[in-house]
Amino acid sequence: MQPDFIETSALPLPMLRLDAGGSILTANIEAQSCIGLSERRLAGCHLSKLFAPEGEIERMLEQAGQSSGKTSSHGLSQRASGAPCSLHIGVCEDGYVLLMVPEATRSAVEQQAKRQEMAEAVARIALEMAHEVKNPLAALRGAAQWLSEKKEDAENREATEMILAEVDRIRERIDAFLQLGPRAAVEMGAVNIHNLIDEVCRPVEGVVLRRVFDPSLPSIQAHAGRLRQAIENLWVNALEAGASNIEWQTRIAPTVQLPGHKGAVIEARITNDGAAISDEIKSRLFEPYVTGKQRGSGLGLALVQRVMVEHEGRVKLETDPYRSSFILHFPVKGGA
Repeated sequence: MQPDFIETSALPLPMLRLDAGGSILTANIEAQSCIGLSERRLAGCHLSKLFAPEGEIERMLEQAGQSSGKTSSHGLSQRASGAPCSLHIGVCEDGYVLLMVPEATRSAVEQQAKRQEMAEAVARIALEMAHEVKNPLAALRGAAQWLSEKKEDAENREATEMILAEVDRIRERIDAFLQLGPRAAVEMGAVNIHNLIDEVCRPVEGVVLRRVFDPSLPSIQAHAGRLRQAIENLWVNALEAGASNIEWQTRIAPTVQLPGHKGAVIEARITNDGAAISDEIKSRLFEPYVTGKQRGSGLGLALVQRVMVEHEGRVKLETDPYRSSFILHFPVKGGA
């Protein structure tokens, strides 16, 4: 009998069920796709014929069969492709249950965790900046404004006007940075993401805009203003990359799992054929002041990251030599 916490068809990771000798009984869709063989061809195949090294596989099966009932091993690889992976084995009544975590999946999870830590650190810095910089800056502007209104010669007036202009420029930069800071608790409401995308992404001359929407998607629980900012930043980012083709897609992502959320996940993807993102900045693209453009603050994508953290979702980047895709994942919550 299979343990009640395992749902083979719904599990978003490759899963195999093994008999007591370590041969495959069943495989879910993710396992078949990852290994590259159908369930019919996998049935009866011993685990050691699929993964290496053989000695480590035998050790895992032996250890799982002992009193501990479960074991894991990293640094393994698939024999057919050589792709690195981790295996996690647990005992069930008629054999074993095995979860396979491809190394790329684990790396993506670790990278997402690091980016979220970065977003929280930036939020704390922004909050401190609000107290430490904005108040003195307001006093400085008030003094400069007072001087500019007094009768004085043209040279002094020009100097105070320059001070006012520079103070306002600094304040604009601080306000932009503060968008990355922690937000006061706001009322989340049902938001139709298709309507929001349509409102933000207006036709632009020379740009072909396509919308591939799943009309059956439910609303998401979101703060409409903040989510609009994120969508605007992704839209502007695509335009500034010189894209001639931009496409929005929405769908339910059945194999995506968000931390702390067990329900369905909505995916919104914006793809453009603009200038490629350099390898040097891909891993740091969502950090503040990181940009591949000559002009721009480098805060747009950092804000997208912050907004997705606020909505308990995530954003990630996928690229190839011809296009770039920014992918937003939102949890579907009750009452959405």
